Amino acid sequence: MPYVIITRDKPGSIDLRKKTRAEHLQYIERFVPSVLVGGGFITEEDALAGGGLIILDVENRSEVEEFVKNDPYTKVGLFQEVEIKRWKKVFFAGEKSL
Repeated sequence: MPYVIITRDKPGSIDLRKKTRAEHLQYIERFVPSVLVGGGFITEEDALAGGGLIILDVENRSEVEEFVKNDPYTKVGLFQEVEIKRWKKVFFAGEKSL
């Protein structure tokens, strides 16, 4: 069951994001089979915009909560807000799923 994870960084934390990025990406690598999509938000000028989105396909919400809890970004206190929502896949990668 897919879940959308939307994160928003605390103001003024771009340096913390950059410093922790390699560890965060290494953590995500363990979940690649379950990651439908993931990436950070950027501005129109391609600068970091302080947050990101991951769609994670797992069995239940508790797995998503555990995933977020153990993310290095969470552990260093990067996030101001984390939103988790179930997602119904209708259109994906150019195909209709219904």
